Amino acid sequence: MKTAIITTDSYSSHETGQGHPERADRVSVVIENFKKNKKLAWKKPGKFDSKYLKITHNSNYINEVEKSFPKKGLFFLDGDTIVSPGSKKAAFDAVGSIITAIDSVQNKEFKNVFCAVRPPGHHAEKDKAMGFCIYNNVAVGAYYLLEKYKLNRVAIIDFDVHHGNGTQDIFYDNEKVLYISTHQYPFYPGSGTNSERGKHNNVLNIPLPAGTNSEEYLNAYEHVLKKLREFKPEFVLFSAGFDAHEDDPLAQFKLKSKDFYHITKRTLEVTNKSSNSNVVSILEGGYNLNALKESTEMHLNALLENV
Repeated sequence: MKTAIITTDSYSSHETGQGHPERADRVSVVIENFKKNKKLAWKKPGKFDSKYLKITHNSNYINEVEKSFPKKGLFFLDGDTIVSPGSKKAAFDAVGSIITAIDSVQNKEFKNVFCAVRPPGHHAEKDKAMGFCIYNNVAVGAYYLLEKYKLNRVAIIDFDVHHGNGTQDIFYDNEKVLYISTHQYPFYPGSGTNSERGKHNNVLNIPLPAGTNSEEYLNAYEHVLKKLREFKPEFVLFSAGFDAHEDDPLAQFKLKSKDFYHITKRTLEVTNKSSNSNVVSILEGGYNLNALKESTEMHLNALLENV
């Protein structure tokens, strides 16, 4: 079985305005680089039942967002989360990508999947858009695993440099979902202290200071691996942000591209047995194009080796 990339062209129609860091070429550069790898399978996202969006987000919020997509120009959902006429399809395709990816892995079509999509999702709370995120893609995926496939232990590992406040908010009281985040702190969005542990001790935050280097990060990552060993997830979801890279303009971590290989490989070594190697990863942050291209390739290399 192969590793697959799920993506579609609609991401390029989600316009965020001149100078905005979350722009279309973030996905373009990843896709163009992946096309050089002949081992990969490719698939487009399918349609999905909107009930999974309604389980994840407040229905009033979904209605508000639906009305906010402009006929022309740009509309601000918050100070830095912008939608354009093409954003509706891009946002739905991002959610559809993770659902299609999960079905493909569960039905043994692919061994694992990386979703190359935008807008990202992990800052979107139950009832609020934030930080470039409209719908919480990875959270919809986790609920889909619980509802459609009746799983009881889903792990979300979020190595984006920003805390995934939205994902934590959505699953804070849910003992079936383990949310783990490594992130720069104090930093945007201001959440993610290690005292935020979830109602069922199902949240693990590892806040790290600006300037954290590869060795310091990978040492701290041992806490992630320990928690995963205890939880024994049946399915692993990566909220894969690559803005912890030393060249990223939006944060101050000092990771190198190859570190994302080690993060991924170590995680899979610990979770493969309980999860039967079932893994789906979805793109979150990463704003230096060359660093993003290299780092996603390293992440993918670890997924390919896991086939």
